[in-house]
Amino acid sequence: MAAYIAQALPEATPAAPTAPRTYAWIVFALTFGLLLSDYMSRQVLNAVFPVLKVEWSLSDTQLGSLSSIVALLVGILTFPLSVVADRWGRVRSVTLMAGLWSLATLGCAISASYNEMFIARFCVGVGEAAYGSVGIALILSIFPAHLRSTLSSAFMAGGPVGSVVGMAFGGVIAAKFGWRWSFGAMAAFGLMLVVLYALIVRESRLCAPGTTRPVAQSAARPGLKSIFSGLFSSVSVIAAYVGSGLQLFIMAAMLAWLPSFLNRYYELPTDKAGVGAAVFILIGAIGMVVCGIVTDRLSRKAPERKWTIAMTYSLGSASLLLIAFQLPPGPAQLAVIGAGMAMVAGTTGPAGAMVANLIHPSIHATAFATLTLANNLLGLAPGPFVTGFIADRMGLMGAMQLVPLVALGATAAFAIGKRRYAEDLKRIEAMQG
Repeated sequence: MAAYIAQALPEATPAAPTAPRTYAWIVFALTFGLLLSDYMSRQVLNAVFPVLKVEWSLSDTQLGSLSSIVALLVGILTFPLSVVADRWGRVRSVTLMAGLWSLATLGCAISASYNEMFIARFCVGVGEAAYGSVGIALILSIFPAHLRSTLSSAFMAGGPVGSVVGMAFGGVIAAKFGWRWSFGAMAAFGLMLVVLYALIVRESRLCAPGTTRPVAQSAARPGLKSIFSGLFSSVSVIAAYVGSGLQLFIMAAMLAWLPSFLNRYYELPTDKAGVGAAVFILIGAIGMVVCGIVTDRLSRKAPERKWTIAMTYSLGSASLLLIAFQLPPGPAQLAVIGAGMAMVAGTTGPAGAMVANLIHPSIHATAFATLTLANNLLGLAPGPFVTGFIADRMGLMGAMQLVPLVALGATAAFAIGKRRYAEDLKRIEAMQG
């Protein structure tokens, strides 16, 4: 998917870098570090679910809401905050956003109740809302065009890496020093990077020669009406949005609840449960990349095959996870969960390719923001909350047994998209020609 993000930049962006090479790599390192902080602050909560549940006598619905509120705010605010950042200045926006989510994470550390924690997590979501889109836009605007795909892939890898680090270290810190120190450590890491970013990165040093604004912010933008008509111009592209979002519902549920699952059914302490869940999330991240490579190879001469491959990933992951959560706790169950996790996010690549093919290149950036919106509102936000809601009524094992069924909805959406794809693609190609 990183390659398509790279394509989304305006054609006017020059091939030459707009900042000295050494300085550009320093900016990349700091921006990447903040992305790690973003996901570490977001996912550390999942590692301490078991402790919070006992200490505050929380229901699983309440626990799920603490996770879902961040993704919900990211989904709702990505568009408007990205627009504000383009006009106000990306460097200042990045510094402000990172400072907000770091301070909000510190707020989580000193929360004395569920309500206070919810407010702090709300602020984490506001701070993180547009960081992914603003950060990658800033990075790609200061490097040569031939490095876009490489830098996009490297930057976006910070998401799963940060999730793994946040869950693993969060669990270990909580077991040794208490759950508040888990949030405190993530906040300290973020605030340290914010200070370095504010001292080192300057908007003026990222500008194109003879201008006061970064190149990527200078391109002409299409009108609002043409943008919206292009984003939802066909049944197949809407199906890609919906299918991608529904499939990520399962990934989000696993991300939030696997530490609690390992704690409750395998009697693992907080630190080991966090590390164990992090291993599964890492498997999911690796599987996402591998599935994308496989998709490209299998559909090189037949682009419409991506829809079939996406359906295969959806049904395959659902079947494996349904089987896994019917098995008794033990090595066999863990092995099958791992196999399911390797496929559960495999639709990310095919969905990105479908959107890129079906949307005019002039609005690719906005198209991927729309895909991000669908992923958050249909999957990443409701996944943890709905799973917790069901767990309060059927137990966590019962909830985990039902969650994979959402893949049937994703499969249906991809099937509808495949049926209309050829017709829609011809129309889009005719418009581009």
